[in-house]
Amino acid sequence: MDKKKRNLVRIIAAAVMLAVLAYAPLAGGWRFAAYLVPYLVVGYDVLLKAAKGVKNRKAFDESLLMAIATIGAMALAVYEDGDYTEGIAVMLFYQVGEWFQSYAVGRSRRDISELMDIRPDYANIEKENGQLEKVDPEEVQPGTIIVVQPGEKIPLDGVVTMGQSSLDTVALTGESLPRDVNPGDEVLSGCINKNGLLRIRTTREFEESTASKILELVEEASSNKSRSEAFITRFARVYTPVVVYAAIALALLPPLWQLFLLGGAPQWGMWFYRALTFLVISCPCALVISIPLSFFAGLGGASRQGVLIKGSNYLEALASVDTVVFDKTGTLTKGVFEVTAVHPEKMDEKQLLHLAAHVERFSTHPIAASLKAAYRNEADDCAVEDIEEIAGHGVRARVNGHKISVGNSRMMEAEGISWHDCTHTGTIIHVAMDGEYAGHIVISDVVKEDSAKAVEALHRNGVAEVFMLTGDAEKVAAEVAGKLGIDKVYSELLPADKVTKVEELLAAKQAAGSQGKLAFVGDGINDAPVISRADVGIAMGAMGSDAAIEAADVVLMDDNPLQLAKAQRLARKTMRIVRQNIWGSIGIKVIVLVLGAVGLANMWAAIFADVGVMVLAVLNAMRAMMVPRNNVKEVSGRKESDMKKTYKIDVDCPNCANLMEEAANKTPGVKMATINFMLLKMKVEFEDGYDAKSVMEEVRLNCKKVEDDCEIYL
Repeated sequence: MDKKKRNLVRIIAAAVMLAVLAYAPLAGGWRFAAYLVPYLVVGYDVLLKAAKGVKNRKAFDESLLMAIATIGAMALAVYEDGDYTEGIAVMLFYQVGEWFQSYAVGRSRRDISELMDIRPDYANIEKENGQLEKVDPEEVQPGTIIVVQPGEKIPLDGVVTMGQSSLDTVALTGESLPRDVNPGDEVLSGCINKNGLLRIRTTREFEESTASKILELVEEASSNKSRSEAFITRFARVYTPVVVYAAIALALLPPLWQLFLLGGAPQWGMWFYRALTFLVISCPCALVISIPLSFFAGLGGASRQGVLIKGSNYLEALASVDTVVFDKTGTLTKGVFEVTAVHPEKMDEKQLLHLAAHVERFSTHPIAASLKAAYRNEADDCAVEDIEEIAGHGVRARVNGHKISVGNSRMMEAEGISWHDCTHTGTIIHVAMDGEYAGHIVISDVVKEDSAKAVEALHRNGVAEVFMLTGDAEKVAAEVAGKLGIDKVYSELLPADKVTKVEELLAAKQAAGSQGKLAFVGDGINDAPVISRADVGIAMGAMGSDAAIEAADVVLMDDNPLQLAKAQRLARKTMRIVRQNIWGSIGIKVIVLVLGAVGLANMWAAIFADVGVMVLAVLNAMRAMMVPRNNVKEVSGRKESDMKKTYKIDVDCPNCANLMEEAANKTPGVKMATINFMLLKMKVEFEDGYDAKSVMEEVRLNCKKVEDDCEIYL
């Protein structure tokens, strides 16, 4: 029987015994002994935790508060009227609240575990006799041909070499519509092959694959804590000892005042009862569990929608965004360029395309791909030499001995070549041969279907300004911006110019005293610096570059800009829940604390202020989980270096997890330790020269001092 079921049995048993004893004709010592049984059945673990906390000098936690309050209530019942119901009820309802808390945490853990179940257990490699051999995906090298059968997960990123199928991408992108793939199409690990047999040439090792990166992002998200979580952690450490001392003062000072200064009866029993009530009310359980649970539910909900947020601090920042800056190509547009017009000066169209395609032969830029697609005979016998790519301008090379320059107007001007513009809308690629203008090619990008909806949705969210930055010509940029409803566009920018422009926008916001955040959304490797510079950096994940994804705080897995508006709404919903829980919990507790101190709130009101408020806060936190779920299965671990390992742990509450993390980080040999409370994992990075096994034995002992129930599975 697991711990949660065992605790439920204890709660039910204690409640039944309490109901039976209400009708039992017992008195004196026999009555006390009879009521002591349900009290110990439901509360023995709390008493043990309190005793161990005192022994390990970690006394100030909710276990100590409950122990003092309930033992005191039982003692008062012995001294006064023999009514032990209040003391037992306090412990009983406290355990009910704890059980409900563990249920909520368990459900959230199951949800996030299902999200992470995208890692396949094997990859199929076809042997010489045609038989399929199952191997660990981590052993498959790039360039290997793997076979993915219907119903199997794609184990590694790659390109389809043979076969046609539909892919279920919901685990990666949150998109329920299947994606059709054919030979030549790129596929991502973690997708499920729905029907046809696929042969795939792998392009990355598993550690660099999409599925592996998603797992790592989700696992490490909890280490980036928000200001609200940091506040609650500090608050709980100060709050608990303060209320214990306040309860002691409430029990002693008013009676002493009555006795020595007023000359009256001290009424020790009444003030002692009020102090016990004060302790029960003051338990910080609602805050300690509901705030981390709210953030984790928000992060999990966003992930199930295909948005990976790298920590609750970034979720908090996303909720405050009031300015969004988009890159154009690959972000608002598909980045799929097509040649739409060819205007030669001194040669025919085919020859102009021929020269441009040869010069762009080795470039990976989308424009180069469109030129090569337009001229299918690019791989002919022409001699192409001295290729030079000039950032923000274009490419030049020698083709059959002729100097060919292919680029934008800035390149033509830099080389002193007279050029002329085109009436067609699109990206104009100018071509020059041996210093003379040879003509231009018009290339047009395709706007994404949901880009206009994304801009509209951001405005509805309250985003004041939406900007677009692009290296395209002013006319092309203005046309795209007009279609999408962009507030302002900055065109003909080099990569460094984008950083400068974002810094100008940030400085303007600061000068205006704005508290809102600025988000930049991009996808290319050139966007990584500006993504890092923004308050919130957002990358298009599925087709975005590794550098952009690494630099980003938020990753949109399906490359759909509309997901940004959805993620922002979820972030704002989560922050509303967090604020409701913080101020609601503190507000109710303060009111009932004052009422308890002046004798207007009894122990039953105290139970509501503790357990009732905690249950309400947890229920409120669980609202952040209410997003569509994905049906994905099975997960297994990844290989890690000897200096960085992950351990399974067992810990009941976020506060204890924080204390465990502190204890681990103070252990010699530990460079950094982080705990993911929801996934029950501790990731430890070790100092050079230390043996991981012996260090972890010491970490385990130090964590035991925090709470004996804490466990690290070595």
